[in-house]
Amino acid sequence: MANVFFTPHYIITGENALDLSKTYLTQMGKKALIVTDDFMVQFGNVKKVTDVLDSVQIDYSVYSKINGEPSDTMIDAGVEIYRDEGCDFLIGVGGGSPIDSMKAIGAVLANGGNICDYYGKVISKPIPPTCAIPTTAGTGSEATQFTIINNTRQNIKMLLKGPVLMSRLAIIDPTFTMTAPPKITAATGLDALCHAVEAYTSTKAFSMSDTYALSAVKRIFESLLECYKNGQNVEARTNMAIAALEAGIAFNNASVTLIHGMSRPIGAIYHVPHGLSNAMLLDKCLRFAVSGAYDRFCELAKIIGIYKEGMTVEEGAMAFIESVGELCRKLEIQTPAEFGIDEGDFIAHMDKMAQDALDSGSPGNTRRSPSKEEIIEIYRSLF
Repeated sequence: MANVFFTPHYIITGENALDLSKTYLTQMGKKALIVTDDFMVQFGNVKKVTDVLDSVQIDYSVYSKINGEPSDTMIDAGVEIYRDEGCDFLIGVGGGSPIDSMKAIGAVLANGGNICDYYGKVISKPIPPTCAIPTTAGTGSEATQFTIINNTRQNIKMLLKGPVLMSRLAIIDPTFTMTAPPKITAATGLDALCHAVEAYTSTKAFSMSDTYALSAVKRIFESLLECYKNGQNVEARTNMAIAALEAGIAFNNASVTLIHGMSRPIGAIYHVPHGLSNAMLLDKCLRFAVSGAYDRFCELAKIIGIYKEGMTVEEGAMAFIESVGELCRKLEIQTPAEFGIDEGDFIAHMDKMAQDALDSGSPGNTRRSPSKEEIIEIYRSLF
């Protein structure tokens, strides 16, 4: 079976990647709208970018109000600023939220209307040139044709897609991730792990996506805990930045499965950061999915070095899942209750969340395809 494989047009990786990007940035346009959040301004990450733009005489405006999960109203504001300021390309600086917002702003600029109009459709008109500069090692948004935006009208998280959303330029400079605090490092790192594991165990997996997924899983188990404990370890940060990119490329081509399908409704209703809601679900969802892909989960045990000679395929698969659970415990991932979600309210929303998860299409990519009732039971098991 033939498969199409998508990546950003240009990817620049490693220390000083931002400096190396000057030539490519000058080819993108004359004035950039930098889409970011207030923290990136405060931490000095935006200044690193504007200094480079100043050095090559590229003008810019800064839209720094993507503070939290991006919503349709944030996208509307960004579109207005882009037009009013006479911008001709976009730069996203931050975690997944600013980069997703950059793509969504571009989609509306090219296609018109409101971003909610494109839920369930493939965005097709080419958007203005985009440059993604991730400051966390996790979302992989710099390498995907997807954007996730909160629809405030229907209270759902929309998964929007289209090859035109791929970044023209992705700058993977680990120095940007050094400012990420431990909790964000943990949650975004586990988001990357979800991307890689789901891509590898998806029904849409193929050889090219497998290559990137396996490499990402190996790197994450080598470096995530060290980044959490010692955020100034440049080697570990570099390894995680590459892992997040690889995981993004993997799921961009093979899609995600049950975890992401169930995660988005939790984020939409309870405003749990995306990486954390994925992490909350990791263990329970993998335990459900494993029987549909024992062989693939066993390969993951081998890639991280915990498979022991004499293990059955099933034992190897379960050893991997136990290792994931242990990693989550060491990273001190909050449960829904610890995050502050009320159990009764959560139970009252389970039916809607399960339906929203199924409607997203992601659970259907799981090799053990879940029913609505089974999704509800997984939600119930979180308390």
